[in-house]
Amino acid sequence: MASRSYGACILCQKAIVRMVCRNRIRGMSAAAAAHPEPMITFLNGVPHKKHPGVTNLKTLHLPEELSSAAYSIIKRAEVAGLTDRSQSLTNFLWSRKRAPEDVTLRQKARNLENVLWEKAKEKGEDVDQQDLEVRIRHKVMSELKRTTYHWTPMRYDEELGVTYMAARLAGGYAAVRRALNEIKKRDPLFAPHSLLDFGSGLGTSVWAAHSFWGDSLKEMICVDSSGPMNALAERLLKGDNESAEPHIKQVYFRQFLPVSPKVQFDVVLGAFSLSELPGQREREETLFTLWRKTSSYLVLVENGTKDGHQILMEAREILLKKQDKTVHDTRAASVFAPCPHEQPCPKLARVNIVPCNFNQRYHPLPLPGHPEHMMEKFSYLILTRKEPADLGEGLDWARLIAPVQRRPRHVHCHTCSADGQIKHWVITARKHSRDVYRCARSSDWGDQLPIIQSEEEDLESDSERSY
Repeated sequence: MASRSYGACILCQKAIVRMVCRNRIRGMSAAAAAHPEPMITFLNGVPHKKHPGVTNLKTLHLPEELSSAAYSIIKRAEVAGLTDRSQSLTNFLWSRKRAPEDVTLRQKARNLENVLWEKAKEKGEDVDQQDLEVRIRHKVMSELKRTTYHWTPMRYDEELGVTYMAARLAGGYAAVRRALNEIKKRDPLFAPHSLLDFGSGLGTSVWAAHSFWGDSLKEMICVDSSGPMNALAERLLKGDNESAEPHIKQVYFRQFLPVSPKVQFDVVLGAFSLSELPGQREREETLFTLWRKTSSYLVLVENGTKDGHQILMEAREILLKKQDKTVHDTRAASVFAPCPHEQPCPKLARVNIVPCNFNQRYHPLPLPGHPEHMMEKFSYLILTRKEPADLGEGLDWARLIAPVQRRPRHVHCHTCSADGQIKHWVITARKHSRDVYRCARSSDWGDQLPIIQSEEEDLESDSERSY
């Protein structure tokens, strides 16, 4: 009897397991039906780890010709204390802020003056009004000098240019190439013939663009006000050999933007250059000039700091909302990346502003003091004149704005979504379909995520959970 009871228990357990499995399969089928985004819709037969929203790149190397030329120039220059100087320059450029606006300074001075006058009234001392006014004015000026960022324009001679090469050549290349990869991945048929690089510096943007579109680019204009930087960029193209042919042909150097507003370029780039302009008015004028010269894509890159992010969001607002006085191309601007919407940036609406930035891993130049790998943190903005119908899928996919947290059978994703909100998703195969779940596990910070939100879906808003 005991053996029969034991056998019956085993049979019961097996029946229960079969029933649980059947219910689980039915539940997964129901979930898949509730999220009708099957693999063939957005994967097009590619593996999940290479889904269309993946725009991150593996650890980047400088092109061999560029790396060899840079090493040769640095070695021949023999800059004293180059390791320490390049690190100091890197720190300085990262912490560099925008030039303070006159309007902001005047308002700050008025507020401070009002506070000092109120304090003087509270004391109720019988003092000479003219003498008090002089003292308050002196205090206001002293406080402004103490608390205001003292911005000065960067002036590069050959020695500082070589130091900049050691400090920023590889990092700048990594940031621009990662931004351009967004276009290459999402608009694969795009084959630009012309490029304009504003604030070209050492010409790293040309090298980055050439790595994607070297077969189609026929004209590249580099604009930089620094003559020594233009000379160094040309030496890099020629492999530090004046008699050699440039590795990339059809590259022309200028110190000023082309005059004619009717001349357009397929791609217009501005990397780490808007932040070097002396004020808001100059930035606005430059932005309109660059946009007039854009026929397809305008790509802007800045440091991944609060100031860098805010400069790009101001540029976004100007080109989307303000009317240019000179219009030759009536096609409106639209945001291509990284924002999946054209509403105000939700990160700027917070009390404690955290910049929207992204990381790209790269190999620096093989110089003393440089580690094997480094990480470039940057912010970017891409605007386009193209119609949404010409850009394929993914325009409204959520953008991952923080590292993906992978857990057993679920994934935590923090995204900026098409409705202009920051959201925290807990993605599972049961709720979001197996394909979306596996894509989420294969994605990382900066990628797009093919999430189709339904009303009954359970997600936490950013206000419910911080990251």
